[in-house]
Amino acid sequence: MSPALLRPAALTDAPAITELLNEIDRIEIGRPETDLHEVEADLKHPDTDLEHDSWVAVEDGRTVAYGLVWDESGGERVGIDHYVLPDHQRTGLRLLTALEARALAKARANGAGRAVVHLHLNARPTTDTALLTARGWSTVRRYHVLHRPVDPARDLPPAPPPGVRVRACAGEADRLRVHELYQAAFAGHFDFQPRDYDRWLHTVGAERLDWSLVWIAETDDLGDAGFLLARDDREALGWIRNIGVLGEARGRGLGAFLLRHAFAEFAARGRDTVGLGVDTENATGAPRLYGRNGMTVDHAVDTWETVLT
Repeated sequence: MSPALLRPAALTDAPAITELLNEIDRIEIGRPETDLHEVEADLKHPDTDLEHDSWVAVEDGRTVAYGLVWDESGGERVGIDHYVLPDHQRTGLRLLTALEARALAKARANGAGRAVVHLHLNARPTTDTALLTARGWSTVRRYHVLHRPVDPARDLPPAPPPGVRVRACAGEADRLRVHELYQAAFAGHFDFQPRDYDRWLHTVGAERLDWSLVWIAETDDLGDAGFLLARDDREALGWIRNIGVLGEARGRGLGAFLLRHAFAEFAARGRDTVGLGVDTENATGAPRLYGRNGMTVDHAVDTWETVLT
C-alpha cells in the first residue's frame, strides 16, 4: 500500500474532515460531536493560511489524518490540532513533524526565539501518545468536559441574587462589553491569550452566534460584573463556551445564577443536555460550582506541550 498523500487542506475538504473527526469522536467518546460549520469556521479563520498552516492525509480516497496550526499569541505560543485514525500512526507522525516545523516557523516570524506549542487531545486519544513523548511532548493540564441533563419542568428561570440584574447581549455596545469582561475575567487563567475585539469575534464565531444566548450580569455596586456565552448550533447538545465573573464580584452567586439561567433557556428551547469544558486546576472554584449545579464528567481532555528551538 502506498503512503498516504499529505497535502494542504482546502475548504472543499470540510465534509471529509468532519467525517474523519466524527469517526474519531465515536472511538474516543462513543458518539459524533463535530459539526460541519465548526470545521468550516476553522478553515476560514482569517489568521489561517491554508497553504502553509493545514494538512490532510488521504489514502485510497479516504481522509485519515488532519492537522492545523494556530498562531494564537503573535509571539511564542502556538497551538496545533492533530487528528489521526488509530491504524495510520506512521502518517500521524509525518503530520506531527510538519505541524512542529510550521509552529516553529510561525513563532520565529513573530520575533520569538522558540515556539511553545500546545495540543489538546482526548485523555484516551486515537493518536499514539508514545509518538509525542518520544519527541519531547508532555501533558501540562487536564480539562473535563461536563454534561448535565435539562428539563423544562425542572429547570425554570432562576431568581437573581439581591442587587443583580441580567440582560441579553442586545447590540454592539453589549458585545464590546462582553469582550471587555472576557479579557478581565480570564486574564489570570492558564493558557489565556489576549485578543482584540475583532479577533475575539472570529474566535467565538460571531457570524453564526445567537447573541440572545449571551448574557451580562450587572450588580448595583459594580455595574457589569459577569457574563455567559452559550451556543445552540451543535447537533449533539447545547454548549456553554464561557462563564466569566470579575474577581471583585466572585462569591456573590453570579456564576451559579448565570449557569442556571442558561440551563433554563436551553430547556425551554427543547434541548435535553448542556455541556461545557473546565480546567481541573481552575483556581476560581469553577469545577466545584459546576458540580454543585448537577454537572458531571463526560470525558477528559489533556493539554500536551513541547518547546521547540
